[in-house]
Amino acid sequence: MSKEQSLQKSIKYWRDGSSKDLAAAESLFKKGFYPQSLFFCHLSSEKMLKALFMKKTKKVAPFIHDLRRLAELMELDLTKERKEALDKIFTFNISARYAEEKLEFYKKYNNKKIATKYLDITKELILWLKREFPKK
Repeated sequence: MSKEQSLQKSIKYWRDGSSKDLAAAESLFKKGFYPQSLFFCHLSSEKMLKALFMKKTKKVAPFIHDLRRLAELMELDLTKERKEALDKIFTFNISARYAEEKLEFYKKYNNKKIATKYLDITKELILWLKREFPKK
């Protein structure tokens, strides 16, 4: 397999993973698992950012989870709203993953209204990132 083929395979892996994780977020939301849904919003966003990073730079995506940092590494046009959204969605990764923060996270985000807001924001971010993919 050539380097270009390997790169395209990795990009497809990240994009497909992003789509599956967004579907998981929606499914969890429908079942009332709001904090878990938000965790998958982070996963979906991170994977799409990594796919875009690889497409734009032709390099392996960095081993980081910080959504805004990933976007900044590509010099994406980050409005204030996008920065805030990326920063907030990034917190869903940390809070849902580590034991000492999980209880507080589950208490705070076991809320349909909040989960709806961030699921919608995630969908908008994913669409924006897809539009950022270079055509070649």
